[in-house]
Amino acid sequence: MWINTTESASFWMSVLSDLKACGVQDILIACTDNNLKRFTEAIKATFPQADTQLCIVHQIRNSTRYVVWQDKKQFVADLKEVYNAPNIEVASQSFEVFKATWGNKYAYAVRSWENNWQELTAYFAYPLEIRKMIYTTNVIESMNSTIRKYTKTKTVFPDDNAALKAVYLAINIIERKWTNQIRNWGLIINQILITFEHRCQNYHLPFTQNS
Repeated sequence: MWINTTESASFWMSVLSDLKACGVQDILIACTDNNLKRFTEAIKATFPQADTQLCIVHQIRNSTRYVVWQDKKQFVADLKEVYNAPNIEVASQSFEVFKATWGNKYAYAVRSWENNWQELTAYFAYPLEIRKMIYTTNVIESMNSTIRKYTKTKTVFPDDNAALKAVYLAINIIERKWTNQIRNWGLIINQILITFEHRCQNYHLPFTQNS
């Protein structure tokens, strides 16, 4: 765990450099928050072959901040037609419909999708099962939520080590619940090996349920 007061490009570069020094030889797909553009830049600089995808969940949250609550349900439903489309062509058509429907009323929210379209739709290059792993972040969100549950009672930690210990203990508790198998894991691994065949041949990949 890295602790820093800012999320600058140099900070993210140091994080990725540490991971590389620890043995991470390659990153196939990296999904990042739309608010962390410097993180994406650092990934490309450290692992130039990595495909980068902006997190759909965070993008939806950022967009709905500008939508009144009466419209949110329909707004999100219309967005689902975009990011849940079967392919990039249908997604583009659905976005045009979405833009025509909401573009005037919520111009900033719609423009954010338009400006980041390439990074938001990178996952359409992969089979459906891999796509779901990219744009469905329930496991990560659940883990972050549980960590906050164990740390929010302490508004101030005496030092960084105390914060690190609190997070470590929280993760120990969280890991006890990780008993469910990943759905279609064998199929997903087969698709990854086919999609990234030449890169995967260079490494010994321990592709198990817990990888």
